[in-house]
Amino acid sequence: MNITVVGDTLLDVDIVGTVERMSPDGPVPVVDVQQTQSRPGGAGLVAAMLRADGHDVRLVTALSDDAHSKMLRGALGGIAVIAGASGAPTPVKSRLRAAGQTIARIDEGCGIPPLPEVTADMLGAVLDADVILVADYGRGLAANPRLRQALQRRAVTVPLIWDPHRLGAEPVRNTAVVTPNRDEARAAAGITVVERAAAGSAPAGRDDADVADAAAAASVLLDRWHADSVIVTLGEHGALIANRASEGLPLIVPAHRVDAPDACGAGDRFAASLAAELGLGTELPDAVERASAATAAFLRSGGVAAAQSRPDGAAGSLPGDADALSVIRRVREHGGTVVATGGCFDLLHAGHARTLAAARRLGDCLVVCLNSDASVSRLKGAGRPIIVESDRVDLLLALECVDAVIVFDEDTPEQVLRSVRPDIWVKGGDYTVDSLPEAQVVRSWGGQTVTVPYFPARSTTTLASALALVG
Repeated sequence: MNITVVGDTLLDVDIVGTVERMSPDGPVPVVDVQQTQSRPGGAGLVAAMLRADGHDVRLVTALSDDAHSKMLRGALGGIAVIAGASGAPTPVKSRLRAAGQTIARIDEGCGIPPLPEVTADMLGAVLDADVILVADYGRGLAANPRLRQALQRRAVTVPLIWDPHRLGAEPVRNTAVVTPNRDEARAAAGITVVERAAAGSAPAGRDDADVADAAAAASVLLDRWHADSVIVTLGEHGALIANRASEGLPLIVPAHRVDAPDACGAGDRFAASLAAELGLGTELPDAVERASAATAAFLRSGGVAAAQSRPDGAAGSLPGDADALSVIRRVREHGGTVVATGGCFDLLHAGHARTLAAARRLGDCLVVCLNSDASVSRLKGAGRPIIVESDRVDLLLALECVDAVIVFDEDTPEQVLRSVRPDIWVKGGDYTVDSLPEAQVVRSWGGQTVTVPYFPARSTTTLASALALVG
């Protein structure tokens, strides 16, 4: 499967430093620059994410021939780039960052350019694509009539996902999914605060008003854009799906809980993951759920800034343990206490919930070390686990007290504990040091093993036996 990304490519620059004093010339911070990092932005970032995920990716875009363009081409190394002449300087967005926060952004060459060139090779890449993702950043490429004709023609037979921009072109007919964010959807549909007040909707800023606006906008845009589906992304409130075929109520897919100060690149991550899932034939609601999970993982791992610092320059998802390790790193950077617990958690019950809640109250984050399916089967015997590994992870992450989950395949948690190195290791029950060999491992870095109250008559075995009798 080849995924062709079509859209405007930018150069993103992070200027990272520290702030320890104020300028004597005025009330502004002085940033001592430590490093400068460049990476592809816009459609280039989307293509880099998909390549990092292991997909065959082609980037159809417009590029200049200036010095910044040379930097951009270097940052796109390994991606097949089919580009026409942009006819304008390379747009550069530089973010000045300190202490993990963006202080200011400096834009160069980001005005509205003339329509860029579209070549025969660019049209051929579109007509040969297995999946197409248009990442429109409002610089004119998606407005080119010849390119739009090719996109509309190819969208009859392959999934076309369109990530719009408030200054960009409208999606072509036959688009499978359009993914505006809340503000883009409101603006495109012409929904204003005045109209919402007149309609008796909730006040601006309320979650129910956001959902109502998104549903109203999606309904308008389905008809205006002639798309099969419109997905309005709502940030921490999830995503709303309006589907022409269902003719039913809109579907809300809740967001995965994540504490990330910088959401840069989240929309690109969502669109990239969604396109890949739809290309694999995943049904739309499941594809949105998986794209939402990938976006949360991307943000937990540090987003685009962390992606740039990885040895391979990958901008996509990290391996499974990375999300938990990034949570741990952030807690430690702020002087917090890392708490961990472990187990099979097969058939999650009230005893588990109480133990996990008690453990979370002991520190600033709770990481659950979860036995894999193979590990549970070896420990518990045939027929176990009852709930598969991926579902057990989802159930645990749905609990407010659980910050992250790491799956391990060994019979005991010693190896994963050496990676997590918790300050406190928690077990539920009446264990002793002798019956918990991992206690010695935890002690080796100065950690403490504790137990929390055990709740009798609440166990997976008891619950499974009761269910067997009912069945």
